Amino acid sequence: MQRLGRAFRTASRYSTAAPAESTAWHNPAAVLHRANDLRFEHHDLPEEIPRGYVRVGIRALGICASDLHYLHQGRIGKAIVDRPMVIGHETAGQVVALGPEVTGLEVGNRVALEPQVPCWHNIYPRAGRYNLDPGMKYFATPPVHGALARFVDHPAYQSFKLPDNLSFEEGAMVEPLSNGMQACRRGEVKPGKSIAILGAGPMGLNALACARAHGASRIVITDIRDDNLPLAERLGAWKALHTPMMSPAEAAQQLTSLLPPYGPDTVIDCVGHESTTQTAIEAVAPGGIVVQVGMGKDRANFPVLDVVFKELDFRGCFRYTNTYPICLELVSEGKIDVSSMITHRFGFSAEEIAAGFRCAADRLTATGISSGCLWKLSLINSNKALKSRASTLL
Repeated sequence: MQRLGRAFRTASRYSTAAPAESTAWHNPAAVLHRANDLRFEHHDLPEEIPRGYVRVGIRALGICASDLHYLHQGRIGKAIVDRPMVIGHETAGQVVALGPEVTGLEVGNRVALEPQVPCWHNIYPRAGRYNLDPGMKYFATPPVHGALARFVDHPAYQSFKLPDNLSFEEGAMVEPLSNGMQACRRGEVKPGKSIAILGAGPMGLNALACARAHGASRIVITDIRDDNLPLAERLGAWKALHTPMMSPAEAAQQLTSLLPPYGPDTVIDCVGHESTTQTAIEAVAPGGIVVQVGMGKDRANFPVLDVVFKELDFRGCFRYTNTYPICLELVSEGKIDVSSMITHRFGFSAEEIAAGFRCAADRLTATGISSGCLWKLSLINSNKALKSRASTLL
């Protein structure tokens, strides 16, 4: 076992060899024990693969901002790391073994893993909104183990075949893309609608890519930094607006002037600061939709009277449902380019995992942008001026 924290100061002292495992499957993994205590150690797999599950050799995995929160704070809200937990949830790999009663998949299939496993024992999944299932098991959300490991067992029905022309890295990027797809669905994005996206970090850029794929042509994206605005333009933004030091009212006025006469039909807030929520409500056209994707403080002040007098729909957006098939199709057909959002690649060892997380954290500190990295069992820092996503090459 190798410790990867505190703040990764000691990672280079250790060998990358994992300890002897207690099962026939050699399964080294990145295991978070508590805040700033990430270790490269063996993670046991069950001797028998559960019914309906497949065993997947992980080939690419991205670091999300939520992984950084768990690493450095040991919690996100009420989700607390109080026991060892394998980290990571944006992933793709190759089926290496089948559990009983698996149909539709074979050993050797390349798959993207949707990290959600609903319990199916309440109304929400049966109504098609399984993202709201209170019994949800989600990769790397305490106490559920994630996927930054050599092998992971996962339900076959949440393991989606990769088209032949997609890489494992692109398969891993379908998870963050799914968040953008859900935001566009919640915002009723379609041809003829004008869209404003607040925040040009990973979430905003994925929402932008999905809005373009939905047929929207007048899309304005904003950020207080200009790092990602050129990439936003390459991904299809009609206008990429730099908004440093602007008040919410000033930013809203800019959006209204760019999308006359009343402002954008839909605003997708991918930041979640009080100021961006205010901007979204002030900017959106009467009868429009505000989609809240970014998560800031638990409580925020915003102009309630604008919501009432403009008869706005203010909608939350949490994870996603039934997005993997359409996202894989759009990427495969070249309608969305996720590879442009990958910037760094790392290997699957104690040292390289430490380097990937350090890279992701440094990007977040330096840019204020939620970061994501890829391990392409190679770690991939998915963020050309964007995010640190880690992936691993087996």
